[in-house]
Amino acid sequence: MRRILIATSNPGKLRDFAGAALRHGVEIAGIPDFSSLPSVVEDGFTFEANAWKKAEAYSRYVPGEIVVADDSGLEIDALNGAPGVHSARYAAPDLLNKEPHEADANTDDEANNARVLRELKDIPTAQRTGRFVCVLAAARDGKTLATFRGTAEGMVLNAPHGTNGFGYDPLFYFPEIGKTFAELTAEEKSKYSHRGAAFRRFLEWCEGLTGN
Repeated sequence: MRRILIATSNPGKLRDFAGAALRHGVEIAGIPDFSSLPSVVEDGFTFEANAWKKAEAYSRYVPGEIVVADDSGLEIDALNGAPGVHSARYAAPDLLNKEPHEADANTDDEANNARVLRELKDIPTAQRTGRFVCVLAAARDGKTLATFRGTAEGMVLNAPHGTNGFGYDPLFYFPEIGKTFAELTAEEKSKYSHRGAAFRRFLEWCEGLTGN
């Protein structure tokens, strides 16, 4: 079984990846002692740039291993694509008195959601469209091997629904199945989510690596 290391300490992301991977004969694991490694500054202007940067940096700590890093977030049309690459730090002005691009740490999910709801307060339901975006970068020994992009189109609700998931999942309504991402089972999320879409493309690529 091929082993892939994921550059994250987020248990939600590891769960999202692990369930789908087993069916493809791929074992998912975190990078050993990941929390002790120096943080990578996510200062890219795109999801791709941040994913490349993280994958290349962390792969240098585990020579010969394929390391996957992701950058993902919520793009809201009425907010001109915000929070976008700053999704995980969107509440920095409220909590840290800094702009998101200046923050050196992620902000609380509830605070991020609260800022989005505040900014959408006067936006009609029909105009609250958006998408989750995920870009995965696979690297080995400091070199990016490939990238994979997935999206999920939906609507941002005016209140959270559901207790599963993390981040903006409780606000993101997926019309195709009439649920928020926080109301999905792990299997459903793997099937419908942006991360699931990107990861399926990655797994297809993995299947072509046999013997490499």
